[in-house]
Amino acid sequence: MNNLSRLFTICWLLLAGFSLSSTHYLYAANVPPGTQLAKQQVFIRGIGAEPSSLDPQLVEGSPGGFVVRDLFEGLVTEDDTGKIVPGQAISWTISQDKTIYTFTLRDNARWSNGEPVTADDFVFTFRRAVDPQLGSSYGWYMDLIGIKHADAIIKGKQKPTTLGVRAIDQKTLEITLKHPLSYFIKTLAHYTTFPVHPATVKKHGEKWTQPEHIVTNGPYKLTKWVVNERMEAKRNPYYWDNSNTVIEQVTFLPIESANTELNRYKAGELHWTREIPEDHYNNLKKTITAEVKSHGIASTYFYSFNTQKKPFNDVRVRKALYLAMDRDILANKVLGMGEIPAYSLTPPYIDGYVAVDNPFANMTQQQRNAEARKLLAEAGYHKNNPLTFELLYNTNESHKRIALAASAMWKQNLKHIKVNLINQEWKTFLSTKRQGQFELARYGWNGDYNEPSTMLSVMASTSGANDGKYNNPKYDELLTKAATAKDPSPYYQQAERLLITDFPIIPFYYYVSRNLLKPYVKGYLNTNPLNNMYTKNLYIVAQ
Repeated sequence: MNNLSRLFTICWLLLAGFSLSSTHYLYAANVPPGTQLAKQQVFIRGIGAEPSSLDPQLVEGSPGGFVVRDLFEGLVTEDDTGKIVPGQAISWTISQDKTIYTFTLRDNARWSNGEPVTADDFVFTFRRAVDPQLGSSYGWYMDLIGIKHADAIIKGKQKPTTLGVRAIDQKTLEITLKHPLSYFIKTLAHYTTFPVHPATVKKHGEKWTQPEHIVTNGPYKLTKWVVNERMEAKRNPYYWDNSNTVIEQVTFLPIESANTELNRYKAGELHWTREIPEDHYNNLKKTITAEVKSHGIASTYFYSFNTQKKPFNDVRVRKALYLAMDRDILANKVLGMGEIPAYSLTPPYIDGYVAVDNPFANMTQQQRNAEARKLLAEAGYHKNNPLTFELLYNTNESHKRIALAASAMWKQNLKHIKVNLINQEWKTFLSTKRQGQFELARYGWNGDYNEPSTMLSVMASTSGANDGKYNNPKYDELLTKAATAKDPSPYYQQAERLLITDFPIIPFYYYVSRNLLKPYVKGYLNTNPLNNMYTKNLYIVAQ
């Protein structure tokens, strides 16, 4: 862009109600009149670990998701309560047979370099997500949400250009589904569908997300990245809703240790913690009640069996470990922060949730233990042949505590067991799981959208998140039927029942968010069921 063009763009932004200076936020929509704002609008948050990537189509895990949601924006986004609202698309229409969605992009949707966001950018991105050459671990998501030909492209049977997306013109995008999907719009708030800037990706390849190269379309642009130390992003003045964005800069700190994060919070080095250490929770709730933020979320903590490897290719062994886990002790004594013991995968906080009658949840722990010991004996494990296996978890005090508690419960309740604990840092852990180099591994799944399939689809045989390689054609068939059903809940219930018949996982508990937020940071409502927080909705008041 030459100087004359840049000057014209700046003038256009100012006339359109945008501002390139910090004074704009006195008029931000979510700031109550008369609010005295802090002079420095810099928000510092913990994200738990170093992200595996900041590429929307390659992000895997919560740490990268926290950052990407501030840097990029999809066709739709969420408001501060988790409700779906227009994002880069200002409106959309749906065909009579409910398989063709036509989106109209905002005229003022622009990249951080000032260029317009176009329908072709979305076409490029969606095709990229399913292209086997990229190898996105979330490519399966595009098939999950029903985009035509996604599955065949991922399997290498068709070219990415055959995907059911096309640009009608610069600001009109058409998406064709293979079948109706009642919750399709909800799925588009997930970062896999966030657009990337084609020219930047093509020019810089794997290095396109580095601060000196990256081009974003969200409220912030990455300006600094010191690996394992910090990432900084400053306001994108070209963002369509920049006039209502208050925070000038957001700093992301990858702190794996919850205790270290807490100490830095107490020292005033960050405003928001990724989590709260279990052994500090009750005291913090008493001493700084207003700063403790906690609510039920669409997320489940579980262990995943590698169903392709001994000893866990035997359903009797999997069921025995499922039964011998004392979830009440784990949730109420080991953790004790409001977690709900889980015997099935789907949390009760999700829209459309219908509880499944689980016979194992209605048994006493003594009854579960007796049944588990019987199963292990039938499988050939006893005093002279103890069940021995490795339990993999990523480095974190909470995960370590749970792993120690789980192994102790199994040894006590099942007797003849030897558990070897292995911990790995986040990126290595993800790679190990993805390659199937584990026997039993810690897992936690945060819902990608607010509907039961966001949880149940993880265990589909085609899911890239199904690291344990669970494969039951009946389960896949139920999810396929649910996707087109007027009332999908009966199919979801049947799918849940299969999971407590085949036991590919051990659900432990349903998460609650547990964070600390400085009292002078406002705009956070603590009600998003997906636990997504967008910095653009926050502001800092004067102390």
